[in-house]
Amino acid sequence: MQKASITPQIQKSKYIWMNGKIVEWDQAKIHVMTHALHYGTGVFEGIRAFAADNNLAVFRLHDHIIRLYESAKVLDLELDYNVNELEKACIDLLKANDLKEDCYIRPIVFVGYSGIDLGFKDYPIEAAIIAFPFRHYFSKSGLDVCVSSWTRLYDPVTPPLAKICGNYVNSVLAKREALRNGYDEAIMLNAEGKVSEGTGENVFLVKNNSLITPPISSSILQGITRDTVVKIATEERLNVIEREVARAELYNADEIFLTGSAAGVVPVLSVDRKKVGNGEVGPITKKIVQKYELVVTGKSSVKGHEDWVTWVY
Repeated sequence: MQKASITPQIQKSKYIWMNGKIVEWDQAKIHVMTHALHYGTGVFEGIRAFAADNNLAVFRLHDHIIRLYESAKVLDLELDYNVNELEKACIDLLKANDLKEDCYIRPIVFVGYSGIDLGFKDYPIEAAIIAFPFRHYFSKSGLDVCVSSWTRLYDPVTPPLAKICGNYVNSVLAKREALRNGYDEAIMLNAEGKVSEGTGENVFLVKNNSLITPPISSSILQGITRDTVVKIATEERLNVIEREVARAELYNADEIFLTGSAAGVVPVLSVDRKKVGNGEVGPITKKIVQKYELVVTGKSSVKGHEDWVTWVY
């Protein structure tokens, strides 16, 4: 089986949006005393845009920017820009870079150049948006994953519902461990030993033609791609169950796939070197992938959510 790979480096664009201005890529710099560099005091989003019909379709832009604000509220970051202004900034940046291929958009808000006080009172809050060509985080061949020895962080520690920069050290530890041991990705358990999520993806199991995914209370990010898949599955008349998932259920699932803005919908072929089903991509996963790819490119829609796509040009 061809191993899944991760895109090694990003392809630079010409411009970055930074603190209200569009600047050249190489001029978008911060000081080494930036608070977020030392303490992880920032929040971010990952948004996808897809080439379609000689245009560029940004998927669920509004929902991503709303979640950015919700994450910022958790961390007590006050933004100088409203939701509409940041949405417009994303579109303006894509146009400035003349991006017409599949790409990734990364808005980030962080505590800037300041002192070492953890409280960061009266410290500057900075914002930036990066956009660059991007196709796949993983290859399409499917993933060999492991159950991580690292426990997923949980709400009384730092809330996983917020995309806080510092939270991702937890994911980095799990991902590095997985790669060292020859896996493509890790699935993490929460403090109760139940299935939580991947290092940057939500988890879905298929069992007896039903989709099962851990609930918000299982220490997961409330994924926008996860929500998209739930709505797609419901429209396709598939039974969707949100409940706690035991580790052993991963080994006995008929199918497993991961979802995330960068990853999309990615099949899992094995867990801890045990085949998922027959070790091939299952029919329900294929069906979800096909519908998802139509929805994100604006070629199809989910009833009641025709506004998910924002066209750039």
